[in-house]
Amino acid sequence: MVNNRLNNSTQKLWNAKGGAIALALAILLPACSTPQREATAPAPAPATPGTVATTTENVVDNTAALLGKTVTVRSKPINKLGPSTFTISDQKFFGSETILVVNATGKPFMMPAESGQDIQVTGTVRKFVLADIEREYKLGLQPNLYAEYESKPTIVAQSMALSPTPGELTSNPKKYYGKTLAVSGEVETIRSSNSFTLDEDKLIGGEDLLVIHTVPQPTVKEGEKVAVTGVLRQFVVADLDREYDLQWDLTLKQKLEAEYTNKPVLIATGVYPSAIPD
Repeated sequence: MVNNRLNNSTQKLWNAKGGAIALALAILLPACSTPQREATAPAPAPATPGTVATTTENVVDNTAALLGKTVTVRSKPINKLGPSTFTISDQKFFGSETILVVNATGKPFMMPAESGQDIQVTGTVRKFVLADIEREYKLGLQPNLYAEYESKPTIVAQSMALSPTPGELTSNPKKYYGKTLAVSGEVETIRSSNSFTLDEDKLIGGEDLLVIHTVPQPTVKEGEKVAVTGVLRQFVVADLDREYDLQWDLTLKQKLEAEYTNKPVLIATGVYPSAIPD
């Protein structure tokens, strides 16, 4: 009987730990298996349970309500202060204040080369206290650069990524090949159980973007607004099928090959309903 009680206790402990391990593996394994990933910050985390999708402006205006919470914002970088810090702002709002972002990922983040390029940041909202940040993350921040941000809201980033539109990717893919991206758009056409296109309706000359999700994902619907994280590469059907075992029939392979060969395709590590404001 003692052994039975021990076995039952062990099983409960295993179940509890197993759930945590399964969750960790679900997050880590797709990122590890994705090819052509650049050595920058970890893949971004779009709006998921426990994460507040919001705007930079709202973080400034409602800091007290968001303190300690994890938020995801899409915003424009304004000024790089140091290797691990920069400011962002919602420039579409007149008179918007900037907010400081602290890169706590442990890896460098390459700022966009062109002004106006959105980035997506996911991290914890807190009030900036230089001494606390230095004690926790040891980033070597220069005190004279941060006096104006002391006690003001900041986002301590857990993940960051460039956030272009589908049309920006299809019209100039060479800028983005091999980069970790966070892309939002409306599902235009379901091509197969593991592929669909994102509609481009903002950029003249931009085409819809093909997305392939190579790990199990929730079913998406045409017309649904989604956020996709992943890496951009050229569409070469033989390479993709060999690497990911897409299980496309010959008719679909030939059709997609005719439409997309050497065009960009986003290899998704995550597809989520998008709650991030435009």
